[in-house]
Amino acid sequence: MVKKAGFGGGCHWCTEAVFASLKGIHAVEQGWIASTGQNSAFSEAVVVTYDSTIIDFENLIAIHLYTHSSTSQHSMRGKYRSAIYTFTDADTQPAINALNALAADFDAPVITQVLPFAAFEKSREALLDYYYTNPEKPFCELYINPKLQVLMQRFKGAVNRDKLQHLNRADAQPL
Repeated sequence: MVKKAGFGGGCHWCTEAVFASLKGIHAVEQGWIASTGQNSAFSEAVVVTYDSTIIDFENLIAIHLYTHSSTSQHSMRGKYRSAIYTFTDADTQPAINALNALAADFDAPVITQVLPFAAFEKSREALLDYYYTNPEKPFCELYINPKLQVLMQRFKGAVNRDKLQHLNRADAQPL
């Protein structure tokens, strides 16, 4: 079954690369998501379209928590809101349940919120698929490669290994 969810927490280049590297992902749209109420301002995020028979929502949430600063209430949280955006009311409680279950795995409280999706603005074309277009860029090597290493170590069954072959090259930047 094809479903959608939004994820925000750090740079959308990083978040896009993480989700684009997984099995069962049909599309990752990078941009800015707004929710409702006090979270109605746009924040960097991605909309992920996925096949829930290949990768489930709970796994996506776990991957999200482990690949961004989900316990850090830093000064950039306005731009990088730590959130899971739900597109249907039926996804809200499972997301809350997954967050509660995973919270025990972390040394500090998880600050990630479950929020209703309200609006999306796509990044400009030149920034889309940033990592896979520019994997040798210093930003990618410094910030995105370590997140992809977490994927390969902690969530290896969910990883589309063909997408991450370049990280195993002998000449790749050490992670």
